[in-house]
Amino acid sequence: MKFNTDVLHAEQLHARLTGSYKPQAMAHVSPIYQTSTYVLEDFDTAVYLNQHVDEGFVYTRFGNPNNDELEKKIAHLEHAEAAISLASGLGAISTAVMSVVKAGDHVVFGDVIYGCSYALFTKVLTKLGITYTRVDTTKVEEVEKAIQPNTSLVYVETPANPTLKISDIAAIAQAVHKHPGITMIVDSTFASPYLQNPLDLGADMVVHSATKYLCGHGTVTAGVIASTKERIDHCRMPYLQCFGAVLDPFAAWQLMQGMKTLGVRMERHCENAMKVARHLENHPKVDRVYYPGLESHPTHEIAKKQMHNGFGGMMSVDIKGGMDAVRTVMNSVKVFSLATSLGNVDSLIQHSPSMSHFDMSPEERYASEIFDGQVRLSIGIEDADDLIADLDQALAKI
Repeated sequence: MKFNTDVLHAEQLHARLTGSYKPQAMAHVSPIYQTSTYVLEDFDTAVYLNQHVDEGFVYTRFGNPNNDELEKKIAHLEHAEAAISLASGLGAISTAVMSVVKAGDHVVFGDVIYGCSYALFTKVLTKLGITYTRVDTTKVEEVEKAIQPNTSLVYVETPANPTLKISDIAAIAQAVHKHPGITMIVDSTFASPYLQNPLDLGADMVVHSATKYLCGHGTVTAGVIASTKERIDHCRMPYLQCFGAVLDPFAAWQLMQGMKTLGVRMERHCENAMKVARHLENHPKVDRVYYPGLESHPTHEIAKKQMHNGFGGMMSVDIKGGMDAVRTVMNSVKVFSLATSLGNVDSLIQHSPSMSHFDMSPEERYASEIFDGQVRLSIGIEDADDLIADLDQALAKI
């Protein structure tokens, strides 16, 4: 063959070309399949796999060995039949939601949820003829009261961002499933599978921003959905196929590495967060600490019943002095990084009203207990005493 053919095809180890290709090495860590497409064995195989994308690899938008490995791991951890990986947490949330709702439907969701999830329900779905009702999902009776004849979805975020409200998944699922045709989706990002398994409690689908605790190191954006195989297949075709929120193979590989330490990380996150929360609860410049592990938290008992192995690494804190005090603290921390994500091994601080929840009006935020003087802390795995000392010196400057 001539050069331009040789340079493309010589020594390529495709099974179709060699006839008996076997891996040259059994890698302890899975290799990265950084490819957009796959060589198919013959015409009939190509036709079949293009029509049955869950049975092989044709094109990375439909599936990739790295994504497949990650999805099987997520399904196992969430006690699900199947899972699907996506390019971001919002990619997972919007894909899961769009796989359920249609024009003319009604959805019920919590009065405290992530700001972009709120925007999805209130600014995007409404343009498609979908109505909504916001309720306090910690009160099951309010969820039941909000259900209408055309309700197709009840969406629960627990622990909720940023006030860490805990909703009783089992009780809500029992109430919801009295009404045939309603799907219950739970965003369990703040908990991770280490602390909570919503499907075991009756939820139909669980979503995570895998960017957060599942990755743990702030190196990728990703999302996952876990559910029955039927629901996951429906998410993949046509929704992931058409929306294209595809997780790239290298990001899937990175997630697999991060998840190897999920248990030990979460153990330290929980331990540190409890120490920090107890310290701040008694701090003279703090009005209130929102952490479900504290007995003072209004949904502490639900958290005790529903979560296992701890209460997570997230909390919010109302600082005395409002916005000026917040600015002083956030400009003065040295160990905490001012960043708008969470779940990293290193500690982060953000101002929820002006960052993650800026889409909400002041009235909506105040009604949801998201106040101007509130900061959200993502407690990392540093030494807890250093985190406490950092917050103390920053608070002292108010």
